[in-house]
Amino acid sequence: MKKNGLKRSLFVLLVVCGFTSVISAQTATKYGWRGVDRNGVYNETGLMKSWPSNGPTLLWESLNIGNGYSSPVIVGDRLYVTGMNDNETKEIFSCYTLDGKKVYSVEYGDVWTGPYPETRTTPAIDNGKAYVISGSGQIVCLNVADGKMVWSVDGGKVYQRRTGMWGTAECPLVYDNKVIYTPSGSQASMVALDKNTGELIWKSKAFGDVGGYVAPVLIDFKGKKQVVGMSAVRIFGVDPNNGEVQWYFDGFGKKSQGDNIVTNSPLYSNGKIFFSDGYDINGYQIQLSDDMKSVKLVWTNTDLDTHHGGYVLVNGTIYGSNWLSNNDGAWVAVDWNSGKTTYNEKWSGGKGKGSIIYSDGMLYCYDERRGTVGLVKPNPSKFEVVSEFRITKGEGPYWAHPVINNGVLYIRHGKVLQAYDIKQK
Repeated sequence: MKKNGLKRSLFVLLVVCGFTSVISAQTATKYGWRGVDRNGVYNETGLMKSWPSNGPTLLWESLNIGNGYSSPVIVGDRLYVTGMNDNETKEIFSCYTLDGKKVYSVEYGDVWTGPYPETRTTPAIDNGKAYVISGSGQIVCLNVADGKMVWSVDGGKVYQRRTGMWGTAECPLVYDNKVIYTPSGSQASMVALDKNTGELIWKSKAFGDVGGYVAPVLIDFKGKKQVVGMSAVRIFGVDPNNGEVQWYFDGFGKKSQGDNIVTNSPLYSNGKIFFSDGYDINGYQIQLSDDMKSVKLVWTNTDLDTHHGGYVLVNGTIYGSNWLSNNDGAWVAVDWNSGKTTYNEKWSGGKGKGSIIYSDGMLYCYDERRGTVGLVKPNPSKFEVVSEFRITKGEGPYWAHPVINNGVLYIRHGKVLQAYDIKQK
C-alpha cells in the first residue's frame, strides 16, 4: 500500500524543464533537455563500466552557478546553465568553458514567487540562440555568444497561463522556425512563436486545464510529425504546422489527491507513447492511429508512477523510479510491449527515488534523498548497482537530472555543478 505524501512539500518542478521525452533529432534542436533525442539517452561510447569506491575523477566544480534544478547544456566548447542571481530575485543564464571558467552571466526573467522558486528551465540551444522559460512564464531568446537578449515575451500574461503550485517548469521545443510552449488555461493549450522575433505563429485550442510541468515533444510516425503536450489532466497531439489539436487522452486525470502533478514528458517509439507521473497516477501506454487523429489505451501499469525523475527505454524495457511518498520510492522495470513489471526494488542503504539517464550500455541513477549517483546495469530482472558514490556539496533536494557529454558526467546540486571523468582508461 502506498503512503500518502503531502504534495505541497514536493516541488515537482522539476523537471526542470522538463521532461523525459523523445523528439526527432533531424528536425528539432538536439541541444536541450535530456540529450540529443530528449529521451534520457546519451549517445556516447568508451565509458567506464565500473567506478572506484570514491567515484570517478572530479575534473572541476563551480560552487555558485546560482540556485536551481535545471541541467546544463553543452554545445561545442561551451556549457550553458540557468540559475538564480545572488539575492534570488531574478533567473540567470550563464556560459562556462569546459574546464569550468565562467564566460558571462546575465539576468533574463523573474523567478517563481510561490513554493520552490529555484530555476528549473534547461536551455534549448539552436543556431547560436538560447531559448528559456522563466518560472514566472517569460519566454526569452538570448545570443549565446554574449548573453544579450534578442526578444522576450511574457507568456504568463499574454497567453493567460494557468499554473499549479509551482509555476512554469518547461524546456521549450525549438522546431523548424518555431518555439513551442504550453501555457494551458483559457486562451491556448499550446502556442508557437517565431524563433527569430517572438511573434505568435499559432495557438492551439484551449481546454481550460491547469498546466503541467512538462515540455512538449516532437514525434514522427509514418512520415507525419506531431507535437505532444501535457496539461495536469490530459495528454494531447498537435499539428506543428497550424496548431490544430488532433487528439487528446484524459483517462489518467484526477486519480490522485487534489490536482494531478504531471512532470515527466512522454517516451515515444513506433507509434506508441508512454507517460507516467507520481501520486498514484500510474503509467500508461497509448497507441496512435495511422492518421495520428486518435489514440487508444494499450496498457496501464500501477508500479511505475515516476514522480519527476524521468524514465528511459532500453532494449524493450522502461526503467525509472516510482512514488511511494514524497520522500521515498523504489526502482522499477516495465516491459514496453506488455506493460508487465519485471522488477520493483528499493535501492539499498536508505536511498530512494530519483532521476535516470542511459549511455553506452549503463544506467545512471541519481538518488534525490541522499545524493548518491549509481552506475546500474540495465537488467530487466533486477536493480543491479555496479558502483556508486555520493554528492556532498550543494544544498536542497537532488532534483537536477544528470548529463553526459564527451565522456564527462555533469551532476548538479543546487548552486554546485561538478564534472566527472567517466571515460574508459
